[in-house]
Amino acid sequence: MGGCISTSSVSTCSSGSYGDGISSSSCCVGMGHCGRKRSKRSFSNHIAALQHLSSIPNRIFMNGKSRSSCIFTQQGRKGINQDAMIVWEDFMTEDVTFCGVFDGHGPHGHLVARKVRDALPLKLLSFLNSFHNKDVGPSGACNGDLKSDGVDAEKEDLVEDRINSLWSDAFLKSYKAMDKELRSHPNLDCFCSGSTAVTIVKQGSNLFMGNIGDSRAIMATKDNNNALIAVQLTVDLKPDLPREAERIKRCKGRVFALQDEPEVCRVWLPFDDAPGLAMARAFGDFCLKEYGVISVPEFSHRTLRDKDQFIVMASDGIWDVLSNEEVVAIVSSASSRASAARLLVESAAREWKLKYPTSKMDDCAVVCLFLDGKMDSESDNDEQGFSSATVQSNHSGAAMESDDGQIAEPSLQRNNTVRSSEENSSFRRLPMEVVTVETILTEDQNWSGLEGVTRVNSLVQLPRFSEERPNS
Repeated sequence: MGGCISTSSVSTCSSGSYGDGISSSSCCVGMGHCGRKRSKRSFSNHIAALQHLSSIPNRIFMNGKSRSSCIFTQQGRKGINQDAMIVWEDFMTEDVTFCGVFDGHGPHGHLVARKVRDALPLKLLSFLNSFHNKDVGPSGACNGDLKSDGVDAEKEDLVEDRINSLWSDAFLKSYKAMDKELRSHPNLDCFCSGSTAVTIVKQGSNLFMGNIGDSRAIMATKDNNNALIAVQLTVDLKPDLPREAERIKRCKGRVFALQDEPEVCRVWLPFDDAPGLAMARAFGDFCLKEYGVISVPEFSHRTLRDKDQFIVMASDGIWDVLSNEEVVAIVSSASSRASAARLLVESAAREWKLKYPTSKMDDCAVVCLFLDGKMDSESDNDEQGFSSATVQSNHSGAAMESDDGQIAEPSLQRNNTVRSSEENSSFRRLPMEVVTVETILTEDQNWSGLEGVTRVNSLVQLPRFSEERPNS
């Protein structure tokens, strides 16, 4: 990916996927953003007029910065970069920002990640607008300053619970619709390919988060001594997370680690030692959807405080080699805010070489969102280290994105996520019951599910289905 600001494209969804009749400025399910005048033109017509979203401002999905964020991705040593990311400011209203990081896996993982990056925000917007029209009327349910209006604390709690419920439903339904679109997509094979997703909507002082897979979001905040500390916002949904393992086994899927990588538990079909998926939830991966792998996101809400400084969202290429505390320290030490994401990726690349010199570095993608809404005053090119020639080459080269958000490069190129038959023959598996079911983790536990290197992040081998199945 190259340096670019907001030249995104809408994905090829079926008619109505974005919700006909959505107002581009009326969608404001949340606190303190109601009462805005609706646009006369529907959102679907607005999309068509924008010609694949290419003229939407304040939407970045390639290396660069926005008013309050910076993003950066770097290809690893496995082939095509399968990571994608997005920051969309003014997502619904001026005070709403959508952020997401998506880590693809499998033969077509890079295409899946970009499809989700482009389509998921619009689906979320569609459901938010739908709930707004049906459930949030002129009764004041969206009024954010309840105390100043004399509303008692009990009613304020009820209103906040209702708003959280609406946001939760919007995340759940948009993720479900996204997976449904991938299943029926005519030109994208997601049978053994998929993508993680960690997404955040910041609306004023509220964070609404949805997460599947093992990409992660953390926040830097100040403690009582005014020192920066790391707070993990999402849980890595790995197969060895007890509640995930329990669901997969209940659906007849298997969870175990290979003998030569005991730190990486994987999901396997009940009748074949394939595909070896290293996460418990993902978009796509339909070969495992009947066996416990789901695309239902974990939703959470958090109210920001004055001590909260910035949010870092990243794919597991970062978290495989850096701790939450190290990430906060690196971002806070950047010479400029606009260079923070790039500095973090470069630091992770060095750690990969030091810690795992015989392993292939994974792709890395980072979004840094600064909660005070401020960035540096220097230009994008100076701070990000891009010359004008570099930016131009990223736009005019052969690897540009097409109209549907996909890179114009061979989609069937082997990206080393799938091991060769020679590699597969050398692996032996551990006994099936390597994972035990334990008490569900509490929200404040930083469960990682990964202490070592993920040499192959997703698929060990493609399943070979036959007509015969072993007797259960």
